[in-house]
Amino acid sequence: MYFFVSLTQGNLPSKSLKKGESLQKTPKTSFIFMNSDQFVPLNHDIRNKEELLKSSEHFRKLMESRRSVRTYSDEDVPKEVIENIIMTASSAPSGAHKQPWTFCVVSDPDIKKKIRDAAEKEEYENYHGRMTDEWLKDLEKFDTNWHKEFLTTAPYIIVMFKKAYNLDELGAKHKNYYVSESVGIAAGFLIAAIHMAGLVTLTHTPSPMNFLQEILCRPENERPFLLLPVGYPAKKTVVPYLIRKTQDEVSLWY
Repeated sequence: MYFFVSLTQGNLPSKSLKKGESLQKTPKTSFIFMNSDQFVPLNHDIRNKEELLKSSEHFRKLMESRRSVRTYSDEDVPKEVIENIIMTASSAPSGAHKQPWTFCVVSDPDIKKKIRDAAEKEEYENYHGRMTDEWLKDLEKFDTNWHKEFLTTAPYIIVMFKKAYNLDELGAKHKNYYVSESVGIAAGFLIAAIHMAGLVTLTHTPSPMNFLQEILCRPENERPFLLLPVGYPAKKTVVPYLIRKTQDEVSLWY
């Protein structure tokens, strides 16, 4: 059996058609035929132009207020909030819908201490030889150094792992596609979800990050991708004065 859905008139009731049957359509309505065992009608809220402009401006203003934060309160955050944030991130699109990610949530003080110690060891090496003079110069406006107190102060650390490939129960390997792109998109969803929930975060990438795989006992097919402290900002938190690029600087219209 096949069903059709309208692309222009919202969620119309499905109509069963036999294979090979045709359907008349008006110039203002287009239809897609799909196997009913594999597809469901799209649930999408159609907005008029005024609503589109209003909602896009509102979301833009909300996201433009997002800042990377390095000083955190140790105030607890409900577990359910973190779960909602992670599942929002996990709704991101991915190559062949493989969803090649694992979100490791760390709140245990001992594990956070291990992560901080290992991260600071790598960061010390970065700031004392690995980074070029140009790189260090570019970081001056952030007033950063190899000390990473936020890793033990923030109530949660979320570590994103990317799955280079999948392993089944028998240990056989199965391909994933566009892994870095997929996990990168999920990371964007994650950062937006943290901000929209009313919390703050920071994208932290101590390089190399192999220690995270060992500390968190992740399997061979998973690679650390990103580390994010999550929580409330500390009182009297300040952030660098930064100017974001303009519309003309970031986009071209053809």
